[in-house]
Amino acid sequence: EVLRELGVEVEVRVVSAHRTPTDMVRFAQDAAGRGLRAIIAGAGGAAHLPGMLASLTTLPVIGVPVPLRHLDGMDSLLSIVQMPAGVPVATVGIGNARNAGLLAARILATSDPALAERVAAALVAGAERARAMDDEVRARTAPGPTISPTPTPNGAVAP
Repeated sequence: EVLRELGVEVEVRVVSAHRTPTDMVRFAQDAAGRGLRAIIAGAGGAAHLPGMLASLTTLPVIGVPVPLRHLDGMDSLLSIVQMPAGVPVATVGIGNARNAGLLAARILATSDPALAERVAAALVAGAERARAMDDEVRARTAPGPTISPTPTPNGAVAP
């Protein structure tokens, strides 16, 4: 979604390291030839897909651990982040496909000045949204007027 917001063309596919391994191999080996410049791979459970793709292509691979019923995605996270030397996979937070898209956009922006400007504008917009939230919270939680204690005729302070 975020890549489309930034004007980046995307190819969306469903391949599985376990259920469609030959499709996965073909996808990875042909990706650069189809013009892809990065791959985002979501995977749950054993989460072999990002590592397998990274072993089959020179393109950067970003893994998104997907939370499933068991272990809330920790198994996926650990599977993706613990790649052997020589098979690098960038990993984002569990279920955080948006950050994967932003990371891919930043990678692509290193060779695309127009995209770099759009990524920078998105950062500014995010900061503006955060400041607006801060202003809203501060307005809702600002203390009311302070009541000064009133001294009594004998000099004591009344409660």
